[in-house]
Amino acid sequence: MGTTNALTRLLAERDWILADGATGTQLFNMGLSAGDAPELWNADHPERIHKLYSDAVNAGSDLFLTNTFGGNASRMKLHDSQDRVFELNRLGAEIGREVADASGRTIVVAGSMGPTGDIMVPMGTLTYETAVEMFHEQAEGLKAGGADVLWSETISAPEELKAASEAAKLADMPWCGTMSFDTAGRTMMGVTSADLTKLVGRLPQTPVAFGANCGVGSSDQLRTVLGFKGTDIPIASKGNAGIPKYQEGSILYDGTPELMAEYACLARDAGAAIIGGCCGTTPVHLRAMRTALETRPRGERPTLEQVSQKLGGFSSESDGTDGAGPAARVTRRRARA
Repeated sequence: MGTTNALTRLLAERDWILADGATGTQLFNMGLSAGDAPELWNADHPERIHKLYSDAVNAGSDLFLTNTFGGNASRMKLHDSQDRVFELNRLGAEIGREVADASGRTIVVAGSMGPTGDIMVPMGTLTYETAVEMFHEQAEGLKAGGADVLWSETISAPEELKAASEAAKLADMPWCGTMSFDTAGRTMMGVTSADLTKLVGRLPQTPVAFGANCGVGSSDQLRTVLGFKGTDIPIASKGNAGIPKYQEGSILYDGTPELMAEYACLARDAGAAIIGGCCGTTPVHLRAMRTALETRPRGERPTLEQVSQKLGGFSSESDGTDGAGPAARVTRRRARA
């Protein structure tokens, strides 16, 4: 694997690059039903996936993720399509390659690999070897379709991130990994931002970039980004466009384009090199983010006070790096005992 992949080159030329927004949100707007596998659209509705990618590129994204988040054997088995993993991933990447190559600028096609949906042993049944095998099958499909880089996202277990990294190495592909810090500043399996920073240096393949995605709104997202300290690896931040809030009898989203523009600049100032959105982030949000990143001068590294002033309060008092807050490890030991 050469070190001169498209993402590494772009990161060397620019001090930030804009990633895409939400795949699910956009596909539901195009008619995807809850419970259906979006990956099947790579074969059944390629024109909609072409539009999904094109909308991100036209809104200013330099990198987008393929529609392959749940494209592993374990998740596809729920739709009786486990024998189509290679094909669906290849198609997802091929459509992406077509959009990127037609854009007239450097666009990185990142092959999305979400979690298997299974829990790793000893708590669950998924072995490390099986996880590697599942991710490797997906990786080969994405590689065959022309993805520039593999991108594992929304991971919560360190063993699963390690398995994805090993799969990327087996496929001889550059790789990025982001975890979701959605449980009082930790991942569901108790990993903190500081834990992930230590972990990436010990993986089978060092990622081109690592970071956080999804989680609980943009304030928590930036607190996590600020927790990635002491690393030379570029940091990626894909935060949700606000969170659904129940207020006076109705559900409101607070993630306006203006808020996401503020989040994008704060993420850059906090040290993120790849900045995008997750759930709820539409092309309208992306345009506002791109404009803000291009026109607002870089600022000092923000404090937690500045983040909460500009984006709203945090969902928990601690992000877990101070040893406070819930730790899933304790319950795991209790569960086994």
